[in-house]
Amino acid sequence: MSSTQDDSRTAAKRVRLSREDRLRQLLDVAWRLAREEGTDALTLPRMADKAGVTKPVVYEHFRTRNGLLTALYQDFDARQTAVIDAALESSEPTLEGTARVIASSYVECVLAQGREMPGVLAALAGSRELETVKRAYQVEFIGKCRKALAPFTGSKGIAQSAFWAILGAADAVSHAAATGEITVEQAQAELYEIIVATVGRSLAA
Repeated sequence: MSSTQDDSRTAAKRVRLSREDRLRQLLDVAWRLAREEGTDALTLPRMADKAGVTKPVVYEHFRTRNGLLTALYQDFDARQTAVIDAALESSEPTLEGTARVIASSYVECVLAQGREMPGVLAALAGSRELETVKRAYQVEFIGKCRKALAPFTGSKGIAQSAFWAILGAADAVSHAAATGEITVEQAQAELYEIIVATVGRSLAA
């Protein structure tokens, strides 16, 4: 078979992909590229080459490198949200069960992306795109935690500042586990203790 025929068939396959399926393909390629070659390799021309598509296809989806990195963060966010939601639905209706689910699922989601996510965040440091998306996720996560822990807190509930502290701790121990500075079990146990202690303070208030 000639190379021209091969190219025609490849082009036909590209056309058959929906926009959503193409985006999923490009994101999967981006995660693999970040894992194998590092975040610095995440340029739009390199993405096009790695995905086997033309540059305009990649630019149409992401426009800029920051757009690509932001899309990766949103993809990570969506996966993490789905995992936490599913875990909370099936958790034991106790403080211990709820705190354990929040701690374990958060850490596991970060570890699922290995070292790629810290690299994406570092590359996006200071960008308006990331700040907007990240802030929305953080507020949503705090809302989930507030709702899940509400049955176990005191009459005044948990202060907003305490939830930000939990979120900061979750990020810190998860990334420490991802880089091997602590074990997964240590990260989950520490976050669990922080959540339980925070609820305990609300009862004493």
